[in-house]
Amino acid sequence: MAAAHFTLNTGARVPSVGLGTYKAAPGVVTDVVGAAVKAGYRHIDCAPLYKNEKEIGVALKKVLDDGVIHWPFQVKKGTEISPENFVQPDIPKTWQAMEQLYDSGKARAIGVSNFSSNKLGDLLGVARVPPAVDQVECHLGWQQAKLRAFCRSNGVHLSAYAPLGRMKDVASNPVVSSIAESLGKTPAQIALRWGLQQGQSVLPKSANESRLKENIDLFDWSIPEELCAKLSEIKQAKQIKGDSFVHPQSVYKTYEELFDGEI
Repeated sequence: MAAAHFTLNTGARVPSVGLGTYKAAPGVVTDVVGAAVKAGYRHIDCAPLYKNEKEIGVALKKVLDDGVIHWPFQVKKGTEISPENFVQPDIPKTWQAMEQLYDSGKARAIGVSNFSSNKLGDLLGVARVPPAVDQVECHLGWQQAKLRAFCRSNGVHLSAYAPLGRMKDVASNPVVSSIAESLGKTPAQIALRWGLQQGQSVLPKSANESRLKENIDLFDWSIPEELCAKLSEIKQAKQIKGDSFVHPQSVYKTYEELFDGEI
């Protein structure tokens, strides 16, 4: 059975199922987070980019367990993501600031997000405190086999945002729906349970209280190995490409440069 927590390379533990809050409307997110906590969630993904941290803070007594570099990208301090504000990212210098955060005790682990195997490898080569987490898009339709293997071999926990992919595609996939029917589960539960069985935490998003409960009901059953093998045959296509960061004025002129060909 998948564990309710994963242990990071710092010794800190991260709940294996969390709540994604990207695009959760400020007028709604406080109630959603409150309902999620009531349902048993203890892992909430948030970021300044989401523009709803104040409301999340109303629902939670804010404690930072794990801070991450959100993208391998940089803009002028205090500005929005726009071509005129792009600057050359200095990942080693940014990571040194993250290490100071960890040293201060204000974060129990530090990590990155949207880092390819190459970018993560480069960081591991210079880091004094190695990243504990790489939070990336990962779901049945974009399984990230290369990155998952790299993270596993280097002691970095992979955390999956958008773990349901496009839900309509998951629900209509004949392999997923067949496995869901055979196990008496929903397609969403199959997608999430698959992630846990790969050793990664998952961060599904929902504002529906019944789905919040469904998405965390993953621990007293499993997908048999032979059925997991069928899920690995699903056609792969990346959905979240970091459009804001690929531009002629950016350090990344193409998606291939941003993801080092892992696309």
